[in-house]
Parts: sequence; structure tokens; C-alpha cells
Amino acid sequence: MKKPFRTLLVAGLAAIVLSACDNSGSDSRDESAAPPDQAQTSNILFVIMDDVGIDQMASFGYGGATPPSMPNIDAIARAGVRFHNAWSMPECSPGRAAFFVGRYPFRTNMNQALGPNDLANSQLSPYDSTVPKVLKRAGYENAMFGKFHLAGPENNEAENATPRVLGWDHFYGWIGGLPGSIDTTAGGIAPEKTYSCGFVPGAQAGGTDSGACYQADNSCSVIKRTAASQDAPGLQCLSSGGIFVPDQSCGTPPSTLNFDRENGYYVSPLVIINGPSLEEVPLTDPRARQYRTKTEADAAIDWIKARPGDKPWMATISFSAPHTPWQQPPGDLLDPRNGLSSDGWSCQETATGRLIQNKMTEAMDTEFGRLLVETGLASQAKDGRLIYDPMASNTVIVIMGDNGTLGNAVKLPFSGTQAKGTAYQTGVWDPLIIAGPQVVEPGRKVDHMVNAVDLFQFFGEIAGLDVHKEVPRVVDSVGILPYLSNPGQSSLRTINFTLGGVNLQANGGRNAPCVVSTSCTQIPVSKSVCEDNLGIYWGPGYTDPSVVDNGGAGYKMCSDVNQALYDAGRPLLNILPETSIAVRNDRFKLVRNSTQNFNTTTREAETDVVDELYEIDQAVPKPLLDTLDRNLLVTAPTTENLAVYDDLRATMEKILSSEPDCPGDGNKDGVVNAKDLENWRKIANGWGLSSVYDFIVDGVLDGLTNNTDETIIQNNLNTNCPAAYGVY
Repeated sequence: MKKPFRTLLVAGLAAIVLSACDNSGSDSRDESAAPPDQAQTSNILFVIMDDVGIDQMASFGYGGATPPSMPNIDAIARAGVRFHNAWSMPECSPGRAAFFVGRYPFRTNMNQALGPNDLANSQLSPYDSTVPKVLKRAGYENAMFGKFHLAGPENNEAENATPRVLGWDHFYGWIGGLPGSIDTTAGGIAPEKTYSCGFVPGAQAGGTDSGACYQADNSCSVIKRTAASQDAPGLQCLSSGGIFVPDQSCGTPPSTLNFDRENGYYVSPLVIINGPSLEEVPLTDPRARQYRTKTEADAAIDWIKARPGDKPWMATISFSAPHTPWQQPPGDLLDPRNGLSSDGWSCQETATGRLIQNKMTEAMDTEFGRLLVETGLASQAKDGRLIYDPMASNTVIVIMGDNGTLGNAVKLPFSGTQAKGTAYQTGVWDPLIIAGPQVVEPGRKVDHMVNAVDLFQFFGEIAGLDVHKEVPRVVDSVGILPYLSNPGQSSLRTINFTLGGVNLQANGGRNAPCVVSTSCTQIPVSKSVCEDNLGIYWGPGYTDPSVVDNGGAGYKMCSDVNQALYDAGRPLLNILPETSIAVRNDRFKLVRNSTQNFNTTTREAETDVVDELYEIDQAVPKPLLDTLDRNLLVTAPTTENLAVYDDLRATMEKILSSEPDCPGDGNKDGVVNAKDLENWRKIANGWGLSSVYDFIVDGVLDGLTNNTDETIIQNNLNTNCPAAYGVY
């Protein structure tokens, strides 16, 4: 039974006022100005799928031999427009930032997934003009449900209030975004590493089919598996928010039960923001103890149904699934005709993990369909099919992946070695579906280039606003609405662009190395995230007697790992690029990878920059991909291809130089002036730690907002910043 939506006020938090987060320094437009005619604007339902690249999508003609079943999303695709040539960014945070501010990563410094060590300089700024801030000018209410991962809670004065500071009226979800690691003790009933999926499996998988299910309030019920189609009792209990004690009856709960530990998708600390109120929900609360995808759908349904109907709304359902850690969803979210998730599958093996990801994607599709039905945006036929009429409501539905698929889960013929985290096609080519009353000739596809930043302008178009006029800084968006209303619309882009890199950390810090199979990467933001992605963490605490012993200090860079392996006489690892950038035209694509490698001759770390040129297309079911064997600079360095390379290289360099630095301009309003001093003073006196007014000195940030930063403002006072520009 679906739990009712509840919002509780927490004393002392309801009146949070963050003076440093006043956005007036960057945007003086009057949000109370007369909005466009609301009768002409549509509601917006924006659905973000986490780590779902186009390779997963049967509705786009891909999906390999075992695509996840997504009948509800497929129904929207048939009733709308499928964009077959849409790029996002290589990782989730910069991809999501592109949606909500319409700016490429080098303009926000958010180049990779946010982690606990990333400074405010690599988070969305409180002075940014976000989608909810802009849509307020058209009278919209805005809410987000699920994964945030755009700013905070670490190194940010707003901490868990960052969604409100960035403009959302309502938020129900997780600020840091990622689910916690799986609790292999299953709530304290067994030693670490006993239960790889966080619950006791059924009898056929070496577990049990009966036991006691304790809740955090000390209530208890006995659960028995009475049919093979049921979830294992351990999973049933976990799904209900409880901890399962195998082969026991209810009585005095074991003293080892631990309700204060996260457990993947089933136990997560919630943050609820409703206007001025902010609640941090503890892990012992039933609302924090439910399968995430259900929580996200429930909260969105309640909010949408509560809209009064006299003003437009935008609801973002930012699904966490199917991002790692891979963990079986409840069986009631799966179609039995597709086979239930086996409680015997390991969550620490790639082969079964791929199967579990499919089930997590299918569960997400189920909850998306339920959301549409329960909010009246669709109905359900007797056979379970979704019945969706885009003309029956004044709501636009937008569905997109935030980045490419994780390598271990990529579907053929796409490349698992060039997936999420890279600028290759598998890493940035994402499904985009738009349906609604604006669509002419539904069911068609568009092959023209589209970028994640273009959604920013599209949301403005739906609200009757031109974001290039509304936002006082460069916006990289071009239009999407013309593709919906005009089936013959020519391409609005001449190029497409994507970038993944590193975020700014104090004193030049970096994410520690993570070794996955025969490769080393610094994408995972922590030891737990590394291990959740089936990697071995080589950061602080790592020891291995077969390599040079550094006293458990670990290693800072993947090049350091290779040096240790080389000195130990062991094979070196393939190091994934630190920075991966790509630009394309209609036919060709340039990829530039920068990698810090260990040179065995000089015994020094050195940065290698490599350019690659490919011919690519969107053919179904086997597209031309940018696999290394097809690099035209190696296989066909003809005069024609070298001319294409020179043109794309010049375009890439023009884009990368389009945001000149302006020391002292913390609010990015184009001038260093008294407003910057005022903003700095508020932050320095009230917070003093990381902020956008902490400026680079001698190539690094110190993570402090102090007198050193004031000096930079004073030295540049009354300076007009060099003009930034867009390249489309």
C-alpha cells in the first residue's frame, strides 16, 4: 500500500536564511513581472534516467540481445518524438547541470560527478539562473524528486538546502544523489560480506523461506514464502523497511540489529524541502526505508495531484535507477512474463549485475507508468498496457538519460570500454523522448544534433520565454520546440559538444585511484563508490605486500599506481583519460583525451594529449561508432580527412576559449564591482569556507573565503570582464 505523503517541520530549520545565497548579484530581472499568458503554457514532466544510454533502448532500435523491457516509456516514444542524435555529458552531475542551466561544463567548472571533496566552485552557483528560477517568471511552481547531485551538501554554505537556493519550491530526495553502499550484514544480522545484495536470500539460494521481520519501532511480523513467484522473505522484509532475522519467530529482537545503516536502494537518508521548511529524515524513519524508485514516484504523484490547477508546474522525476550499486528491486515492480529477479543473483559479479540492472530499469519503467496513471496523464488497459493521449492533457513529457551507460552494462554493438566517463559515443549518446500537445505527426524520429543544454531553452520555450534574453550570461542552448511543431525542420545546430574532466578540490586534491579489472580510473568519488562499481580502491588505506609499501597512505594518481606496479614487476594498467572532450558535425567527430601516464623511461608522470577523428552515424541497429580501430588520423590520414580534423579542432578550441577568466567576478555578472565585495563580505563573515568567492591563487584553491580573496576583488575592482560567447 502506498504510504501517504507527509511533510514535517523541524524546529530551527524552518527559518533558514542564507544571505550568501542571494542571487540578485547575477540576475536583476524582476521575477514578479507579468508572466506570459498561462493559458498558453503547458505543465512539464521531466524524467531523468540515471546511466541509461541509447544502447539500452529497444524503442530506438538498439538494446542488444537482452534489452530491458520498458513498455511505458515505449508508449510515450510512440506518441511523441524520438531524438536519435542527442548528446549529454560523460558523467551525471555535468549532464544534469547542462539540463538546468543550459551551459557547458567549462562554464560551471562541474566537469565530473560531484563528490564530498569537490568545492563550491565546481557546484552550481547560487547566482546561477536555473530552470526553476527562470520559469518562476512565467508563474511556474517547480519540484524535484529523487537524485539532486548538483550542489552540496559538502563544501556549500547551503548544505542540504541547495535545491531551495537554486530555485526549487519543493524537493523530496537525496542531495548527494548516489545510493549508499549495500549493507552486506543485512541490518546487523551477519558479519560483513555475508549477503552481497543486502538481504537474506531464499532457501533455493542457500538462505531461508521463513523468519521474523523487525521494524525500527520494534514491531515485528513473521514472513513465510508460500509461492515460488514471491520475493524471498528477506527481500519482502527489506522492501517493507524492516530487518529480517532468518528462521526466527517474533520476540525480543537481536541486539545486533542496526537501523542506522544505509542499504543501497532500500535505506537512504531523505531530505524534504517544502517552501521555507527543511527536514532531514533519519534512517530509522519509514519514509527513508523504501525502495528508492517507489519513493521517487510516490512523492511526485502526491505533489502533482495536489497542484491547484490555476498555475503551471514543472515536476522533475530524477530517478536514481539503474545507477550502481546494483540491487534487486521488489518483485511487484516487475512483469512476471519477463522473469522475476532471482534472489540468488550476486550483486558483486558483473554477469548477474547486468541482469539486475535490466530489472532495475524495468522497475523504473513500471513506476513511471504508475505515475502517469495515478496523476491522470494516462490510463491503463485491462491487459496492463499504458493508454496515453498527448492531446488529453496540457502537459509536456520529456525523458532523457543523464550520460552513457556504465561500461559493465553496455549492450552490443556499443563499446563497454568507451562508455560512461568518456566522450565516445557510448559515453555521451543518450535517448531523448518528448511528447505532448505541441507534437505534430507523433511517432517520428529526429536525426538532427541535440545537446543536453538545449533542454534549458526548450523548457523556456514551453513557458513562453526566450532564455537567451532572460539569462544575463552566455547560454549554450539552441531550440527544440521547432522540431516538434515542424516535421520538416532543418538542423538548428552545426556542431555538438561534450566534455568530461576533473572538479576543483582544495589544494589540488583529486579523487583517489580506483582499479576496475585492468584499468585505473579517478571517476569514483569515494572508496565506497569505487567498490560499488566492482573496483579496488587504491587511495588512503590501501596496502598490498606485492607492491611498494607506502605505509597505507595509498596513491593520489593512477600514474602513481602504475609506478608502484612497475617497480614491483607487475603489468601496468590502462589509465582512463582525466579529460575527454568531443565535438562533431553532421558526419565527423573529433575526440581529445588527456591522460596522466607513468613514463617508464623517465620515471616521471606526464600528460599525454591525443586527438582522434571518426566518421559516425546513427544507423540502426549497427551505427558507425568511434571505436579505436576506426580512427581516421591513423587509418586514413587523407587530405580531405585532415582538413575535417583541422576544422573540428579549430571549433573545439574556439568553444574552450569562449569563457575567458575574470578574477574577482564571483557572481559571474560580467563586472568586478561593489556587489562582489558585498557578496564576499557576507560569505567570509558568515561562513568563511568554500564558495564561489574563493579564487584561484598560484593555480590552486584553498577552500576558504577569506582576505586573500578580498584582495583579488580589490585588485580587479571596476574591471569589465572579457566577453564570453556561444558556439552552435
